[in-house]
Amino acid sequence: MRATSTRSLIGSNMMGPPVNRMKHGIEHVPRKLPKYVELWEDRHGKRRIYFRRGKGPRIPLPDDVRSDAFQEAYAAALAGDVAARKKKEETAAPGTVGALILSYQQSAGYIELRETTRKGYASRIEALRKGHANRTISGMTREGIVTKILAPYAGRPGAALSILKMLRILIRHAIDIGWLNHDPSIGIKRPKIGEVRSWTDEEIAQFEAHWPAGTRERLAFALMLYTGQRRSDVHRMTWAATTNATVTVTQQKTGARLVIPLHANLRQILAAAPRDHVTILNTAFGKPFTVDGFSQFLRDAISAADLPLECQPHGLRKAAGRRLAEAGCSAREIMAILGHKTLSEAERYTRDADQRRLAEAAIVRLEGQRANKIPKPPPARLGNRRKKTDKSI
Repeated sequence: MRATSTRSLIGSNMMGPPVNRMKHGIEHVPRKLPKYVELWEDRHGKRRIYFRRGKGPRIPLPDDVRSDAFQEAYAAALAGDVAARKKKEETAAPGTVGALILSYQQSAGYIELRETTRKGYASRIEALRKGHANRTISGMTREGIVTKILAPYAGRPGAALSILKMLRILIRHAIDIGWLNHDPSIGIKRPKIGEVRSWTDEEIAQFEAHWPAGTRERLAFALMLYTGQRRSDVHRMTWAATTNATVTVTQQKTGARLVIPLHANLRQILAAAPRDHVTILNTAFGKPFTVDGFSQFLRDAISAADLPLECQPHGLRKAAGRRLAEAGCSAREIMAILGHKTLSEAERYTRDADQRRLAEAAIVRLEGQRANKIPKPPPARLGNRRKKTDKSI
């Protein structure tokens, strides 16, 4: 179900205004739904309730969440989901990709991953399981990976890169447990994908003109732009970690703890924001955003401001780095704000800013040199002076 044609009526990922529960006939629906249950209104205004675990199929459920029929259908869907997963485990032949996936999911390396990382891996693992579970690990070759596993993603470099990364994680696990003694993916080039670009100053101004201070959209935008943090960190920011001068963030990706001074514009917007909840940003129901819900919230706000598709939420982090570099900040100063681990990442911004400054200076010097070579016009009276005649008296 496409997010563009549907919206959640209930749940932690609610992004629109509060729904009139009486109007939609859900006044008896609990605000917290059972696990894996989704409640939606389609573009025709019809309510739909589904069971869905992760990226699995949606199973329709009865409308009345409190009815016996719903409870029976929910239990059957839950049992069927468990049975399907067990069946996959039982049918994975030894030495196959399917068996390797099960082994990896039971390993300490997988179990110790952050929950968000495991969720990110889920769709990639399922794609490999669904399409290649019966392939043998020992027979895996570089050519086979390219022609049989990556070829179906031709024209989709982002998806191909995700699958290749996941496959290499599984291959390393296979080497660790003795199923392989070499890496058959060595030599396979990473698919080239387009890089998320920085927002321009004109695009930033356009968003701010559409979403004035006081809106949740402007608050989320300002936190992204003036702290330079990732969505996974911004949606978790709390009032307790914020003072009149700083906000403290522990980055989910790197584990780095950053104390970031508040920009004057951000201080002004935070001062006008309500402090009714623990987290700074919340859904219309007063619940903390999930990272996916926050991403969709930002994308909807960007679309409403009539900005191009190239203006992605992560581009605000790029814009923060660009602005810091253009203000003359060093690579280490940029690292202190964005939380990069290596100088090479931060130096990208300073290189781009230096290139622009040097290019502008070069053109100014070129124009100045050309101006100096153009001969100046002679004085208006040069050569036209009248001869002085002395008349004798």
